[in-house]
Amino acid sequence: MKAVVIHAARDLRVEEREPETPGPGQVEVAIEAGGICGSDLHYYNHGGFGTVRIREPMILGHEIAGTIKAVGAGVSKFTVGNRVAISPSRPCNACDYCLQGQQNHCLNMRFYGSAMPMPHIQGAFRQRLVVENWQCHEVKSGISINEAAFAEPFAVTLHAVARAGSLLGKRILVTGCGPIGALTIIAARVHGAREIVATDVMDAVLKKAEAIGADRTINVASEPERLAGYAANKGTFDVHFEASGNERAIRSGLDVLKPRGVLVQLGLGGDVSIPQNTVVAKEIEVRGTFRFHEEFGLAVDLINRRAVDLKPLLTGCYGLDEVQTAFELAGDRSRSMKVQLSF
Repeated sequence: MKAVVIHAARDLRVEEREPETPGPGQVEVAIEAGGICGSDLHYYNHGGFGTVRIREPMILGHEIAGTIKAVGAGVSKFTVGNRVAISPSRPCNACDYCLQGQQNHCLNMRFYGSAMPMPHIQGAFRQRLVVENWQCHEVKSGISINEAAFAEPFAVTLHAVARAGSLLGKRILVTGCGPIGALTIIAARVHGAREIVATDVMDAVLKKAEAIGADRTINVASEPERLAGYAANKGTFDVHFEASGNERAIRSGLDVLKPRGVLVQLGLGGDVSIPQNTVVAKEIEVRGTFRFHEEFGLAVDLINRRAVDLKPLLTGCYGLDEVQTAFELAGDRSRSMKVQLSF
């Protein structure tokens, strides 16, 4: 089978790998769609992120869906031909965090396409993948395999929304309208947000944010005063979802949050400086959000029931013979939202 393998920064290759055979409780899936994630782009462009570095060839990818081609002994939930979205979350379910229901913090997590441990955990951008049957969630007829491959990043934002608490009737600010920010808009609306304002520095992505449900958008590079107006009377927003990882976005969000508002940080970045006095005086709660676990099933269910429409976020699909083109496009925010590979 063919697989997409990163060797070092800017050294991405399509290579042959031996397929595996499903064992008891496992299924073999023909991967048909895989979304290129921000972490995949970090490996491609920089050879890693932070202290995490590629030290051996690694298959990329974790946003995947496909069709079951074989089932192992003891599998009764699925049959050959079922289409499934596959959760890349593979906790040990034995460590202290797993036993407390915090599987996203598993001490022995085997998340596809991660260079954190050595040997690296190989990813899912391959033509055949053997998975545990509990990782699979059936995709209903009428739902495209490309929509199904959105389940993973959508689950990330559903977990972020859960970290915020109830959004019913709340006024929401989303800063950074890349794929995660855009999906956060959709997730917040599903969970009852009354008003959603989205900001970015690029008009192209703000237009997409409007198309998928933001009530209003603000280009903070060209019109920062429009956001500053929301700081009146100590602030306007109940919850700020920060998806850019940019210090200025965090600071501007703190200015416009109401007293006792909640800042949920999704975006990754380096060390930042925040106005501590603002956090104290307005009693702001700062909450991190990391990956997901049980939210993956909810993501697939919402997609299956067409409670959400994620299709506008798909920029395009590229075959393995165009993998370099796909990664270059995925890294260009002015031209793309979500780029997928076709296997």
